[in-house]
Amino acid sequence: MVSQAQIGGTKTFSFLDLPVPARSNALGGATNAIWDKDINLSYSNPALLNPGCSNQLSLNYVNFVADVNYGNVMYARQFKHYGVFSAGLQYFNYGKFEGRDEYDEKTKNFSAADYNLNFAFAKTINKDSTFSLGVGLKTIYSHYDTYYSLANAIDVGLTYHNKNQLAISLVAKNYGKQWKTFSENGPRETLPQNVQLGLSKKVAKAPFRIIVIYDQLLKWDLTYNDPQNQASNIDPFTNKEIVKTKKQLRNEKIKTGLDKFGRHLILGTEILFGKNFTIRVAYNYRRGKELALPDVKKVNGLSLGFGLKVYKFHFDYAYSKYALRGNAHTIGIMVKLNDFSKK
Repeated sequence: MVSQAQIGGTKTFSFLDLPVPARSNALGGATNAIWDKDINLSYSNPALLNPGCSNQLSLNYVNFVADVNYGNVMYARQFKHYGVFSAGLQYFNYGKFEGRDEYDEKTKNFSAADYNLNFAFAKTINKDSTFSLGVGLKTIYSHYDTYYSLANAIDVGLTYHNKNQLAISLVAKNYGKQWKTFSENGPRETLPQNVQLGLSKKVAKAPFRIIVIYDQLLKWDLTYNDPQNQASNIDPFTNKEIVKTKKQLRNEKIKTGLDKFGRHLILGTEILFGKNFTIRVAYNYRRGKELALPDVKKVNGLSLGFGLKVYKFHFDYAYSKYALRGNAHTIGIMVKLNDFSKK
Protein backbone atom coordinates (compact mmCIF):
# COMPACT_ATOMS: atom_id res chain seq x y z
CA MET A 1 0.00 0.00 0.00
CA VAL A 2 1.36 3.40 -1.01
CA SER A 3 0.13 6.75 0.31
CA GLN A 4 1.20 10.32 -0.42
CA ALA A 5 0.78 13.28 1.89
CA GLN A 6 0.99 15.82 -0.89
CA ILE A 7 1.47 16.23 -4.61
CA GLY A 8 5.00 16.65 -5.93
CA GLY A 9 8.24 16.46 -3.96
CA THR A 10 10.04 14.12 -6.39
CA LYS A 11 13.50 15.66 -5.80
CA THR A 12 15.64 16.15 -2.74
CA PHE A 13 17.43 19.41 -1.85
CA SER A 14 14.69 21.39 -3.63
CA PHE A 15 15.95 24.59 -2.02
CA LEU A 16 18.61 24.67 -4.76
CA ASP A 17 15.87 25.63 -7.26
CA LEU A 18 15.07 28.90 -5.49
CA PRO A 19 16.78 32.12 -6.63
CA VAL A 20 18.76 33.73 -3.81
CA PRO A 21 20.30 37.10 -4.79
CA ALA A 22 17.90 40.04 -4.81
CA ARG A 23 18.62 40.76 -8.47
CA SER A 24 17.74 37.19 -9.39
CA ASN A 25 14.55 37.23 -7.30
CA ALA A 26 13.43 40.50 -8.88
CA LEU A 27 13.84 38.89 -12.31
CA GLY A 28 12.04 35.66 -11.37
CA GLY A 29 15.28 33.68 -11.53
CA ALA A 30 16.10 34.89 -15.06
CA THR A 31 19.74 35.89 -14.54
CA ASN A 32 21.76 33.13 -16.21
CA ALA A 33 22.49 35.21 -19.35
CA ILE A 34 23.30 38.74 -18.12
CA TRP A 35 26.91 39.79 -18.67
CA ASP A 36 27.66 42.40 -16.02
CA LYS A 37 30.15 43.21 -13.29
CA ASP A 38 28.04 41.56 -10.59
CA ILE A 39 29.13 38.54 -8.57
CA ASN A 40 25.46 37.74 -7.79
CA LEU A 41 24.88 36.65 -11.39
CA SER A 42 27.29 33.74 -10.98
CA TYR A 43 24.84 32.10 -8.59
CA SER A 44 22.64 31.36 -11.63
CA ASN A 45 25.53 30.54 -13.97
CA PRO A 46 29.22 30.15 -12.98
CA ALA A 47 30.26 31.21 -16.49
CA LEU A 48 29.14 34.76 -15.64
CA LEU A 49 32.12 35.21 -13.32
CA ASN A 50 34.40 37.77 -14.98
CA PRO A 51 37.29 40.08 -14.00
CA GLY A 52 34.79 42.83 -13.12
CA CYS A 53 33.57 40.63 -10.24
CA SER A 54 37.01 40.39 -8.67
CA ASN A 55 37.22 41.33 -4.98
CA GLN A 56 33.45 41.74 -4.69
CA LEU A 57 31.66 40.66 -1.53
CA SER A 58 27.92 40.06 -1.63
CA LEU A 59 25.27 39.26 1.00
CA ASN A 60 21.60 38.47 0.39
CA TYR A 61 18.72 37.77 2.76
CA VAL A 62 15.25 36.48 1.81
CA ASN A 63 12.26 36.80 4.13
CA PHE A 64 10.28 33.88 2.74
CA VAL A 65 6.88 32.39 3.63
CA ALA A 66 5.90 32.19 7.33
CA ASP A 67 9.03 31.84 9.52
CA VAL A 68 11.18 30.49 6.70
CA ASN A 69 14.16 32.55 5.59
CA TYR A 70 17.26 31.97 3.52
CA GLY A 71 20.24 33.78 2.04
CA ASN A 72 23.87 33.58 1.01
CA VAL A 73 27.27 35.23 1.12
CA MET A 74 29.72 35.22 -1.83
CA TYR A 75 33.22 36.45 -2.62
CA ALA A 76 35.17 36.40 -5.90
CA ARG A 77 38.79 36.95 -6.83
CA GLN A 78 40.62 37.03 -10.17
CA PHE A 79 43.96 35.25 -10.57
CA LYS A 80 45.81 36.49 -13.62
CA HIS A 81 46.29 33.90 -16.37
CA TYR A 82 44.10 31.42 -14.48
CA GLY A 83 40.61 32.92 -14.32
CA VAL A 84 38.12 34.10 -11.73
CA PHE A 85 37.34 32.06 -8.62
CA SER A 86 34.49 32.45 -6.14
CA ALA A 87 33.38 30.93 -2.86
CA GLY A 88 29.96 31.14 -1.27
CA LEU A 89 27.74 29.74 1.43
CA GLN A 90 23.98 29.42 1.02
CA TYR A 91 21.58 28.54 3.84
CA PHE A 92 17.87 27.78 4.08
CA ASN A 93 16.36 27.97 7.57
CA TYR A 94 12.93 26.41 8.19
CA GLY A 95 12.67 27.76 11.75
CA LYS A 96 12.15 26.00 15.09
CA PHE A 97 9.62 23.25 15.75
CA GLU A 98 7.99 21.88 18.88
CA GLY A 99 8.69 18.17 19.24
CA ARG A 100 5.84 15.75 20.04
CA ASP A 101 5.83 11.97 20.47
CA GLU A 102 3.19 9.50 19.28
CA TYR A 103 1.12 10.21 22.42
CA ASP A 104 1.20 13.98 21.78
CA GLU A 105 3.51 14.50 24.74
CA LYS A 106 5.94 17.35 24.36
CA THR A 107 9.57 16.47 23.73
CA LYS A 108 12.54 18.70 22.99
CA ASN A 109 12.32 21.43 20.35
CA PHE A 110 14.28 21.01 17.13
CA SER A 111 15.29 22.94 14.03
CA ALA A 112 15.66 22.20 10.32
CA ALA A 113 18.04 23.76 7.80
CA ASP A 114 19.83 23.24 4.47
CA TYR A 115 23.32 24.42 3.53
CA ASN A 116 25.24 24.68 0.28
CA LEU A 117 28.98 25.42 0.19
CA ASN A 118 29.83 26.50 -3.35
CA PHE A 119 33.16 26.99 -5.13
CA ALA A 120 33.16 28.22 -8.73
CA PHE A 121 35.63 28.99 -11.49
CA ALA A 122 35.28 30.74 -14.86
CA LYS A 123 37.64 31.54 -17.70
CA THR A 124 37.37 32.89 -21.26
CA ILE A 125 38.14 30.21 -23.84
CA ASN A 126 38.81 32.16 -27.06
CA LYS A 127 41.08 35.00 -28.15
CA ASP A 128 38.25 37.53 -28.45
CA SER A 129 37.09 36.72 -24.90
CA THR A 130 33.51 36.36 -26.11
CA PHE A 131 33.05 32.82 -24.79
CA SER A 132 33.27 32.06 -21.09
CA LEU A 133 33.20 28.61 -19.48
CA GLY A 134 32.34 28.20 -15.81
CA VAL A 135 32.14 25.30 -13.37
CA GLY A 136 30.69 25.29 -9.86
CA LEU A 137 31.12 22.59 -7.21
CA LYS A 138 28.48 22.30 -4.50
CA THR A 139 28.68 20.48 -1.19
CA ILE A 140 25.13 20.15 0.13
CA TYR A 141 24.17 19.34 3.70
CA SER A 142 20.67 19.10 5.20
CA HIS A 143 19.87 18.62 8.89
CA TYR A 144 16.32 18.03 10.16
CA ASP A 145 16.18 17.18 13.87
CA THR A 146 18.20 13.94 14.15
CA TYR A 147 18.19 13.25 10.40
CA TYR A 148 20.80 14.53 7.98
CA SER A 149 21.87 14.09 4.37
CA LEU A 150 25.00 14.91 2.36
CA ALA A 151 25.51 15.35 -1.40
CA ASN A 152 27.74 16.89 -4.04
CA ALA A 153 26.72 18.48 -7.32
CA ILE A 154 28.22 20.51 -10.13
CA ASP A 155 26.99 23.36 -12.32
CA VAL A 156 28.49 23.87 -15.79
CA GLY A 157 27.81 26.97 -17.86
CA LEU A 158 28.83 28.36 -21.24
CA THR A 159 28.18 32.01 -22.10
CA TYR A 160 28.64 34.05 -25.27
CA HIS A 161 28.64 37.84 -25.07
CA ASN A 162 29.61 40.64 -27.44
CA LYS A 163 30.12 44.40 -27.57
CA ASN A 164 26.48 44.93 -28.57
CA GLN A 165 25.50 43.72 -25.08
CA LEU A 166 24.00 40.49 -26.33
CA ALA A 167 24.51 37.47 -24.07
CA ILE A 168 23.46 33.85 -24.62
CA SER A 169 23.98 31.13 -22.02
CA LEU A 170 23.56 27.40 -21.70
CA VAL A 171 23.85 26.04 -18.18
CA ALA A 172 23.38 22.63 -16.55
CA LYS A 173 22.64 22.72 -12.81
CA ASN A 174 22.68 20.37 -9.84
CA TYR A 175 24.07 17.25 -11.49
CA GLY A 176 25.48 15.10 -8.74
CA LYS A 177 24.93 12.40 -6.17
CA GLN A 178 23.49 12.02 -2.69
CA TRP A 179 26.10 10.28 -0.55
CA LYS A 180 24.20 10.04 2.73
CA THR A 181 20.43 9.58 2.76
CA PHE A 182 18.14 10.80 5.55
CA SER A 183 17.25 7.24 6.57
CA GLU A 184 19.98 4.69 7.19
CA ASN A 185 18.97 2.24 4.47
CA GLY A 186 16.88 4.57 2.33
CA PRO A 187 17.34 4.82 -1.45
CA ARG A 188 19.43 7.65 -2.88
CA GLU A 189 17.22 10.47 -4.18
CA THR A 190 17.59 12.56 -7.31
CA LEU A 191 18.80 16.16 -7.12
CA PRO A 192 16.79 18.96 -8.84
CA GLN A 193 18.69 18.73 -12.13
CA ASN A 194 18.00 21.39 -14.71
CA VAL A 195 19.29 22.61 -18.07
CA GLN A 196 18.50 26.22 -19.01
CA LEU A 197 18.95 28.33 -22.11
CA GLY A 198 19.00 32.08 -21.62
CA LEU A 199 19.28 35.28 -23.62
CA SER A 200 19.58 38.95 -22.72
CA LYS A 201 19.94 42.00 -24.95
CA LYS A 202 20.45 45.63 -24.07
CA VAL A 203 18.43 47.47 -26.70
CA ALA A 204 20.57 49.95 -28.61
CA LYS A 205 19.91 53.61 -27.70
CA ALA A 206 17.18 52.53 -25.26
CA PRO A 207 17.45 52.33 -21.46
CA PHE A 208 16.33 48.74 -20.97
CA ARG A 209 17.47 45.15 -21.25
CA ILE A 210 15.23 42.30 -22.46
CA ILE A 211 15.68 38.90 -20.78
CA VAL A 212 14.27 35.50 -21.81
CA ILE A 213 14.94 32.16 -20.09
CA TYR A 214 13.86 28.74 -21.32
CA ASP A 215 13.77 26.55 -18.21
CA GLN A 216 13.95 22.71 -18.07
CA LEU A 217 15.33 22.30 -21.59
CA LEU A 218 15.34 18.49 -21.44
CA LYS A 219 11.79 17.98 -20.19
CA TRP A 220 8.84 19.15 -22.27
CA ASP A 221 5.81 18.41 -20.10
CA LEU A 222 6.04 20.24 -16.76
CA THR A 223 2.34 19.91 -15.95
CA TYR A 224 0.93 17.53 -13.37
CA ASN A 225 -2.46 16.04 -12.58
CA ASP A 226 -4.15 17.34 -9.46
CA PRO A 227 -6.56 14.66 -8.15
CA GLN A 228 -8.45 17.38 -6.29
CA ASN A 229 -9.18 19.28 -9.50
CA GLN A 230 -10.09 16.76 -12.17
CA ALA A 231 -12.51 17.87 -14.88
CA SER A 232 -15.31 15.41 -15.54
CA ASN A 233 -16.36 14.40 -19.05
CA ILE A 234 -19.82 13.37 -17.81
CA ASP A 235 -22.75 15.74 -18.29
CA PRO A 236 -24.27 16.28 -14.79
CA PHE A 237 -27.77 16.74 -16.24
CA THR A 238 -27.95 13.80 -18.67
CA ASN A 239 -25.34 11.60 -16.96
CA LYS A 240 -23.90 10.84 -20.39
CA GLU A 241 -20.41 11.32 -21.77
CA ILE A 242 -19.79 14.75 -23.31
CA VAL A 243 -18.85 14.41 -26.98
CA LYS A 244 -16.62 17.23 -28.23
CA THR A 245 -16.40 18.44 -31.81
CA LYS A 246 -13.20 18.34 -33.84
CA LYS A 247 -12.88 22.11 -33.50
CA GLN A 248 -13.17 21.92 -29.71
CA LEU A 249 -10.58 19.13 -29.57
CA ARG A 250 -8.22 21.11 -31.83
CA ASN A 251 -8.59 24.28 -29.73
CA GLU A 252 -7.96 22.29 -26.54
CA LYS A 253 -4.83 20.77 -28.07
CA ILE A 254 -3.49 24.20 -29.07
CA LYS A 255 -4.31 25.64 -25.63
CA THR A 256 -2.60 22.71 -23.89
CA GLY A 257 0.49 23.06 -26.11
CA LEU A 258 0.79 26.79 -25.42
CA ASP A 259 0.39 26.16 -21.70
CA LYS A 260 3.17 23.56 -21.70
CA PHE A 261 5.45 25.88 -23.68
CA GLY A 262 4.70 28.82 -21.38
CA ARG A 263 5.74 26.85 -18.31
CA HIS A 264 9.30 26.86 -19.61
CA LEU A 265 9.50 30.63 -20.02
CA ILE A 266 10.64 33.37 -17.67
CA LEU A 267 10.41 36.87 -19.13
CA GLY A 268 12.02 39.92 -17.57
CA THR A 269 13.39 43.38 -18.16
CA GLU A 270 15.76 45.83 -16.52
CA ILE A 271 15.13 49.54 -16.98
CA LEU A 272 18.40 51.41 -16.58
CA PHE A 273 18.28 54.95 -15.19
CA GLY A 274 21.97 55.70 -15.51
CA LYS A 275 24.64 53.72 -13.69
CA ASN A 276 23.22 54.09 -10.19
CA PHE A 277 19.56 53.08 -10.41
CA THR A 278 17.76 50.17 -12.09
CA ILE A 279 14.16 48.92 -12.01
CA ARG A 280 13.48 45.21 -12.63
CA VAL A 281 10.26 43.39 -13.53
CA ALA A 282 9.66 39.75 -14.51
CA TYR A 283 6.99 37.11 -14.85
CA ASN A 284 7.48 33.40 -14.22
CA TYR A 285 4.55 31.69 -15.96
CA ARG A 286 5.11 28.26 -14.42
CA ARG A 287 5.25 29.64 -10.90
CA GLY A 288 2.07 31.57 -11.53
CA LYS A 289 0.20 28.51 -12.83
CA GLU A 290 1.35 26.11 -10.12
CA LEU A 291 0.56 28.45 -7.22
CA ALA A 292 -2.74 29.81 -8.54
CA LEU A 293 -6.04 29.13 -6.74
CA PRO A 294 -9.12 28.35 -8.89
CA ASP A 295 -11.35 31.04 -7.38
CA VAL A 296 -8.73 33.70 -6.63
CA LYS A 297 -7.32 35.89 -9.40
CA LYS A 298 -3.91 37.07 -8.26
CA VAL A 299 -0.74 37.86 -10.19
CA ASN A 300 1.23 34.89 -8.84
CA GLY A 301 4.57 34.57 -10.59
CA LEU A 302 5.15 38.32 -10.79
CA SER A 303 8.33 39.75 -9.32
CA LEU A 304 9.84 43.21 -9.26
CA GLY A 305 12.56 45.19 -7.57
CA PHE A 306 15.29 47.75 -7.97
CA GLY A 307 19.03 48.26 -7.71
CA LEU A 308 20.59 51.36 -6.19
CA LYS A 309 24.19 52.45 -5.78
CA VAL A 310 24.94 54.74 -2.86
CA TYR A 311 28.53 55.82 -2.36
CA LYS A 312 30.50 52.53 -2.58
CA PHE A 313 27.58 50.21 -1.79
CA HIS A 314 25.22 48.46 -4.22
CA PHE A 315 21.78 47.81 -2.70
CA ASP A 316 19.19 45.52 -4.26
CA TYR A 317 15.59 44.80 -3.28
CA ALA A 318 13.08 42.30 -4.69
CA TYR A 319 9.42 41.51 -4.11
CA SER A 320 8.27 38.09 -5.35
CA LYS A 321 4.61 37.11 -5.60
CA TYR A 322 4.25 33.40 -4.85
CA ALA A 323 0.69 32.94 -3.58
CA LEU A 324 -2.24 34.70 -1.90
CA ARG A 325 -0.51 34.80 1.50
CA GLY A 326 2.97 33.80 0.44
CA ASN A 327 5.22 36.61 -0.75
CA ALA A 328 8.97 37.01 -0.44
CA HIS A 329 11.09 40.09 0.22
CA THR A 330 14.80 40.02 -0.63
CA ILE A 331 17.48 42.47 0.41
CA GLY A 332 20.99 42.38 -1.01
CA ILE A 333 24.16 44.40 -0.54
CA MET A 334 27.35 44.19 -2.58
CA VAL A 335 30.67 46.00 -2.21
CA LYS A 336 33.91 45.97 -4.14
CA LEU A 337 36.60 45.80 -1.49
CA ASN A 338 39.10 47.60 -3.74
CA ASP A 339 36.99 50.75 -3.34
CA PHE A 340 37.95 50.89 0.36
CA SER A 341 41.67 50.50 -0.11
CA LYS A 342 43.89 53.52 0.12
CA LYS A 343 45.30 54.81 -3.15
